[in-house]
Amino acid sequence: MRQEPLEGPWLDDDAGRLVRPYTVSNGRTKPTAQFDLLTMVMATGERPRSYLGPDHTHVLQLCGGPVSVAEIAAQIAQPAVVAKVLLSDLVDCGAITSRAPVRAPLSSDPTDRELLEAVLDGLRKRL
Repeated sequence: MRQEPLEGPWLDDDAGRLVRPYTVSNGRTKPTAQFDLLTMVMATGERPRSYLGPDHTHVLQLCGGPVSVAEIAAQIAQPAVVAKVLLSDLVDCGAITSRAPVRAPLSSDPTDRELLEAVLDGLRKRL
């Protein structure tokens, strides 16, 4: 996927984004909400009562449909912890909702035929 050339005062073609990750998250490294990389987030339609900043606005725009935390981090070109902090701010103000990933119970037998067939079937459907 080809990205558009970087523009503006905060971007540089050679160096990339000039704003450091800790600046984007206001120095915070601990989100207030619990997120996994596979947690799905989606906008609720509620607008934050106060302006949170351009990075929050960008993240909120990306949450139009269900999207994973990992995808948000990739889209904003920031470490996952920064994306989690921004997302937790949006959850706190009611602008997005999150849903933890559904985890299948782990089989105690790594050679469980039923599990391996299910994985193979899923792979065949995707390819």
